[in-house]
Amino acid sequence: MVTALYPGTFDPVTAGHIDITNRASALFEKVVVAVYATPSKSLLFSTEDRVDLFRRSVGHLPNVEVREFGGLVVRSAQEAGAEVIVRGLRSGSDFEYEFEMASMNRRLAPSVDMVSFMTSQDVMFISSSLLKEVARLGGDVTGMVPPHVADALYSKYGKPAPQA
Repeated sequence: MVTALYPGTFDPVTAGHIDITNRASALFEKVVVAVYATPSKSLLFSTEDRVDLFRRSVGHLPNVEVREFGGLVVRSAQEAGAEVIVRGLRSGSDFEYEFEMASMNRRLAPSVDMVSFMTSQDVMFISSSLLKEVARLGGDVTGMVPPHVADALYSKYGKPAPQA
């Protein structure tokens, strides 16, 4: 009976994020998706929008809860009763960054462990940053995000959705 915390900025949620959430929900009793409210990078979507977009993307998963958080990830994990922090890995550079974060988190909260999922091959190239750039330039993000997220992206940039 393990609860997992899946933290991130999710600006916006992608097919890769949903892939990790689906797989984590199959392994853990409960998955808390924690949308970071105060990242140091500039955001396209508000915290409320990012929480809503993610909720709508995983509404079919009864053991997944989506909420916002601020501050230390390990503190949020402890507050959620999570014994595990879930992260997704797309590449070697992701591993290096996540390894450092896992080491620091382990130092801060030894009772909270980290589990990393290798992102599925069909979505491993997707990043929120690239998606925003493609949508901003009027490119087609179909299949890389849920339809409601694609609509929100195109709306933010004042672009019509590409025609199939």
